[in-house]
Amino acid sequence: MTEKKQPEAVEGRRERKRRQTRERIEQAAMTLFLERGFDATTIEEITEAADVSKRSFFDYFPSKEEVVFAWQDSFADRLMAAIAARPAAESSVKAVEEALIVTVTASADERALALGELIHCTPTLKARDQLKYAKLEQKLTEALIARKGGDPDVRTHMRLLSAVVIGALRVGGELWERRAPGTSTESAAMEAFAREILGELWKMLAEFGEEAKSGF
Repeated sequence: MTEKKQPEAVEGRRERKRRQTRERIEQAAMTLFLERGFDATTIEEITEAADVSKRSFFDYFPSKEEVVFAWQDSFADRLMAAIAARPAAESSVKAVEEALIVTVTASADERALALGELIHCTPTLKARDQLKYAKLEQKLTEALIARKGGDPDVRTHMRLLSAVVIGALRVGGELWERRAPGTSTESAAMEAFAREILGELWKMLAEFGEEAKSGF
């Protein structure tokens, strides 16, 4: 007698196929964007390179822009996972610092940096790019609150921590883009840079606190 297949296994294969199709579209689109430029790449060219129909493309992405920002969203997901993986006894400040550094350095490859440059040089993408920081801040806040067991009393503190950290990330990203030509893009260089930026952040916050106390 043939064993009846479990619904879970069928669903698993379906989800895996959808994920693989989505990833194929993303990879094809990103490769074309870097080779030809965002504006010069058509959806038809993406679907041909990914070997999917135009209808399939729109099943996953409503526009070319959404392909780029889906890639950005994966950074937020990795950051949340890194926060969740930090020791429960660790302070929120230490947890967010280490999680952010791990996530940033893991993303410091030539392709990711090239895509960042593409966004910076494409007006259509650059205008929308600013929204990623708001989404990052929201997701980071959620991850930090979850570490505290969802305690509503810490929500304001975690929102403030997220705001200043994502602000530092934004400034750090701008400074990294203006780095001198030939600067190493290896993970070690990115980690050192990230630690320097965060170190400056905590130092400046302490200085601002002292200034506030002294009335300046």
